[in-house]
Amino acid sequence: MSTLFGKGYSKKELARRIGNLSQIGGTRAYELRDGPEKGVVAVDFRTGTGFEFTVLPDRGLDISAASYRGMSLAWRSPVGEIAPTYYEPQGLGWLRTFHGGLLTTCGLTHVGGPCRDGSEDLGLHGRYSTIPARNVCVDSIWRDDEYVMWIKGVVKQSVLFGENLTLTRKISTKLGESRLTIEDFVENTGFEKSPFLILYHVNAGFPIVDAGAQLVATSLSVTPRDEEAEKGKEEWNIVSEPVPGYREKVYFHEMRADSEGYAYTAIINEGLSLGLYIKYRRETLPHLVQWKMMGEGAYVVGMEPSNSLVRGRPAEREAGTLVELNPGEAASMFLEIGVLSGQTEIEKYREKVASICRS
Repeated sequence: MSTLFGKGYSKKELARRIGNLSQIGGTRAYELRDGPEKGVVAVDFRTGTGFEFTVLPDRGLDISAASYRGMSLAWRSPVGEIAPTYYEPQGLGWLRTFHGGLLTTCGLTHVGGPCRDGSEDLGLHGRYSTIPARNVCVDSIWRDDEYVMWIKGVVKQSVLFGENLTLTRKISTKLGESRLTIEDFVENTGFEKSPFLILYHVNAGFPIVDAGAQLVATSLSVTPRDEEAEKGKEEWNIVSEPVPGYREKVYFHEMRADSEGYAYTAIINEGLSLGLYIKYRRETLPHLVQWKMMGEGAYVVGMEPSNSLVRGRPAEREAGTLVELNPGEAASMFLEIGVLSGQTEIEKYREKVASICRS
């Protein structure tokens, strides 16, 4: 049963009312044609509730635009969608192809700032988001009275005499729902042990991110990354007006999970009665990195589940916390990203978070 426009509909009941499912939802694939985005394949998803998002197979099956009832959910950087051929791996060059969007995946062998690990120079946040996916399949099917839509593909990060990691990703949603799920399976398909670092850079933006909005999370503790984050740390969860000359603040959260192993975080705007939440498996993503950037134009709150902190690979190695995969070893990640709409949903979510924190 699909809940649309305040009422539940079966497959048959919908079929009697529409000539084609695209009248109320579905998927559409196309190719961008202008400027540095030229040639990038995009796939739009519409669920019929006003929840819409765009997946970019050529950018590691990351998610760019996302909206709910005409309101953007995600912050978009000045560069917009851009072809992976423009990727600059050195130093901070990653920022020249960072579209922001609902999801930019960082990794797969490094997250954090530019650094040197042994003989290897590592650029900001790794190269995953600039690798096109292979074997991409977009499909949908009726399962009884539920209409399920998905995109699936394989992203391979490999180099001769280095890592050989294969990530299989499936993003799915349903007609009548305002949420999506991401299922990632990463396997070391090489013959040597490999570092494995991954961070899901979820970028909430205006209008949810506006003065008075708050970040809520099942946090046990919140630690500033550096001296800059120490300033105003008492308001780590509060969104201000855009601030000229603002310098980014990053916080590390130790998260508590519910009885099923899920951790939760959301950015909530009470004035709009709207929120954007993430639910994820803490077992394989034990950290939450919060990016608070209240600058003009760069006005964004990043909620970033991760298997490492953004200190860089050498720091993780030195601390004894570097995640590695042996040959043939694999890891699975699960995230749900969705909308909180209306005071009732928001209050229930706040109660759930408070209950998990008390347990």
